[in-house]
Amino acid sequence: MSVDMNSQASDSNEDDFGVNSEEDEDDDGGDDEDQGDIVDYYDGVAGDMEQQGADSFDPEEYQFTCLTYSEIQKVLCKEVNSIAAILKVLPAVAKLVLVHFHWQVSQILDRYKSNSSQLLSEAQVQPSSTCRSVPTPQSLQCGVCLQLVRRDALLALPCQHSFCKTCWEQHCTVLVKDGMGVGISCMAQDCSLQMPEDFVLPLLPGEELKDKYRRYLFRDYVESHFQLQLCPGADCPIVIQVQEPRARRVQCIRCNEVFCFKCRIMYHAPTDCPTIRRWLTKCADDSETANYISAHTKDCPKCNICIEKNGGCNHMQCSKCKHDFCWMCLGDWKTHGSEYYECSRYKENPDIVNQSQQAQAREALKKYLFYFERWENHNKSLQLEAQTYQRIQEKIQERVMNNLGTWIDWQYLQNAAKLLAKCRYTLQYTYPYAYYMESGPRKKLNVRCCGRSCCHNAYDFEYQQAQLEAEIENLSWKVERADTYERGSEGELSANDRGDLENQMHIAEQRRRTLLKDFHDT
Repeated sequence: MSVDMNSQASDSNEDDFGVNSEEDEDDDGGDDEDQGDIVDYYDGVAGDMEQQGADSFDPEEYQFTCLTYSEIQKVLCKEVNSIAAILKVLPAVAKLVLVHFHWQVSQILDRYKSNSSQLLSEAQVQPSSTCRSVPTPQSLQCGVCLQLVRRDALLALPCQHSFCKTCWEQHCTVLVKDGMGVGISCMAQDCSLQMPEDFVLPLLPGEELKDKYRRYLFRDYVESHFQLQLCPGADCPIVIQVQEPRARRVQCIRCNEVFCFKCRIMYHAPTDCPTIRRWLTKCADDSETANYISAHTKDCPKCNICIEKNGGCNHMQCSKCKHDFCWMCLGDWKTHGSEYYECSRYKENPDIVNQSQQAQAREALKKYLFYFERWENHNKSLQLEAQTYQRIQEKIQERVMNNLGTWIDWQYLQNAAKLLAKCRYTLQYTYPYAYYMESGPRKKLNVRCCGRSCCHNAYDFEYQQAQLEAEIENLSWKVERADTYERGSEGELSANDRGDLENQMHIAEQRRRTLLKDFHDT
């Protein structure tokens, strides 16, 4: 990931002119469960992996810039003045044209060259040529309140629908108080002509309401711009700017909020934006149905003693009989390596379409619970591994204080915990993607393969998912035990233990990047 750090958090009062402070933003990701406490697991890991020989290409690399309010105002004003000069209109009218075309200047210029009048009418800043023009009113009667007023008290947009100043004021005041910026239109029935800001501002009573209107305008300008996104962080005035808008991970430099640029909810690759919205809505609607799987305990499949999951790893060992098994499917861990593909893959009933509606409903619920259980399990693993990360931090500090090495000697443990969270976060979001995929070609990604018959499964998305999950569990198992490694007799770290862990880090990250690269390529 690359971030333009030239724009730092604001130091001036003007830069604190926040757009989220005056209203409650509806954020789809705001009420979701905590995704873990390692908020910086993307930092400092990529460079270490590349030094170890990992593929230097990062499919998540994305160029973006964090801008303050004053900086983004300069960007917008430059585009407004340019379009106003070309179209020969006032800047307030040029803003409405830019908003209508999502600030895509090249598209506006192409449309202007082909038909300038149609461009302005399509942007609803001047009446269409097909519309019957309204003659200048001879009567001094307002069309809303039907009161007789002086001629200089009648105001009209280019559509010539005239109303008294008092009615215009009430119209604008009500809409601005409701949070409207761009989009205030003529009061005449069936007239959608837009009111530019230089028409609205003089009609608003008081500076407080005018300031609110300016904030709403700024919000609408940014939200309509195809290269800009407001940071969804609470009361954060930062705006993210990109050259190519895509569903990629961005992070605010002021509040550290991490989100998807395209939809402004939590980062969710490899699941696309519409799919993650559907999934989160479904999880909220079916939360009571899925409550029974939220328990932390299961019975050992060998001795039936109740076991509590207190770590992120799915490789469980019974404290009583020492049996090793998988937390998700309860299968024997010794043979689980070759069966991981089956553990993470849902087996649909091919004959379900020919069965009763009740049977289909049960099958649908079964499928949902299969994916939800795995989604929820990784979410809880992230939280538990955040606790492991904290313990590792404390132990590193303790060892450094006891002169058992320097911070650099033990930093690889911290990096391993960060990378584990990074990989598991990606894995968690493969399950909504898999849930909504239909069987068949849609589950086939264009995976690079050696071409041998033994690799035919590599074309399957679920195979990649299973491979990533297997490597993550191996890494999790090593991380949870890494801080118990003993030092050699001369105080040096065991090269075999450290090398084994770092090799597993490399493998897990390569699996993650392969899966994401194929997702982004499609």
